[in-house]
Amino acid sequence: MVFLKRIRISFISILLLWVAQQGALGQPFSSTEREILKYVESHKEEAILFLEKLVNINSGTMNHEGVKKVGQIFQTELSTLGFISRWIPMTSVNRAGHLFAERKGKQGNRLLLIGHLDTVFEKDSSFQKFNQNGSIAKGPGAQDMKSGDTVILYALKALHEVNALTSTNIIIALIGDEENTGDPISVSRKDLISAAHRSDIALAFEGATGSMNNAVVARRGSSDWLLQVTGTPGHSSQIFTKKYGAGAIYEAARILTGFYKLLGEEQYLTLSPGLILGGSIVEHNSIHSRGSAFGKSNVIPETAVLTGDLRFISQEQRDQAKKNMRSIVAQNSSRVKATITFSDSYPAMSPTPGNYQLLTLLDKISRDLGQGRVGPVDPGQRGAADISFVAPHVQSSLDGLGAAGSGSHTIDETVNLDSLSQSTKRAALLIYRLTRDNK
Repeated sequence: MVFLKRIRISFISILLLWVAQQGALGQPFSSTEREILKYVESHKEEAILFLEKLVNINSGTMNHEGVKKVGQIFQTELSTLGFISRWIPMTSVNRAGHLFAERKGKQGNRLLLIGHLDTVFEKDSSFQKFNQNGSIAKGPGAQDMKSGDTVILYALKALHEVNALTSTNIIIALIGDEENTGDPISVSRKDLISAAHRSDIALAFEGATGSMNNAVVARRGSSDWLLQVTGTPGHSSQIFTKKYGAGAIYEAARILTGFYKLLGEEQYLTLSPGLILGGSIVEHNSIHSRGSAFGKSNVIPETAVLTGDLRFISQEQRDQAKKNMRSIVAQNSSRVKATITFSDSYPAMSPTPGNYQLLTLLDKISRDLGQGRVGPVDPGQRGAADISFVAPHVQSSLDGLGAAGSGSHTIDETVNLDSLSQSTKRAALLIYRLTRDNK
């Protein structure tokens, strides 16, 4: 009996060893990847303290010194990882500047990692400090997007720890005016677009939308439009006559109605009037988006000015919408003239097959980590971002790789600190695999 018992124990031991070996054979991560994950896990508290340090530095877009100070912190950190960095001043557009850091090599895909240093909370805001309550932290820029910047840094630290950055080609772009872009864009985004031309894949680390189960494969672009209408002034009793026509305000209403009827139900296309001024005398301050109007109820209004924005999922959709809007404007009523002009701001990040391939890779990594599936965000739910300038110039791009949170751009902005390490693990493995791939 003792002998049989020993045999049974030995057999069970061998069986358990075989099962363990089979599990090892089926391990979704290589030994190097397991070391990467180990580093992120063991440094998650350090990453939280680093995020707290960043959040407690006010870097509202117009606080140039604060933006530079955050940039200097990253410049110091990235230099220890072998990146050559440079601060690019943007004084010509009244902004602090950008931090670009680069490693040059020929290993795998050339990556562009995008974050931003500024927040919407300026020095006079009452919202200034990091406040942690369990796994939730509240603070200006905690989610948008100093947590995303932290994900970039600690993912790279993990790769550096296992010598996985050697021979890679990676550009890091930390923008100083994402929340209030310097004008003209041709100057403030020149260096970012230049970096895109030297890259194969762009990854942006804006916060995850609501949860960790989605990423951004598409963002709508945006353009501004200005509609100016001039009518024939006269006594209100003569409105609609051949001599005076309908006046400027009626004509503006006709045009807006035409926009709504023709374009209002097109998927991913929106055109929103944000300001309307009309009357006998109109003063419009385009810089500060405000104005004044004077008119009397017994006078046919001579002038109307309207401003708004246009959002689109592709440059083709934008161009067709502009053509349709110009056509509607041109159908002027008698005795009235109208013109519309457009000012392009952000291009669209269109949903390309390459973007979906990146999402598939991220989804597999997430599932293997036990974090669940990752699906695409409805582009109608996201605004424009810096990756929009980059997407037309790279093979593929993906955004929303930062930590999860809520309330961005409000004094209720929070970040889920558990998601900080989760996002960092995903990012580290994604960067690692993309830089092993020989394209």
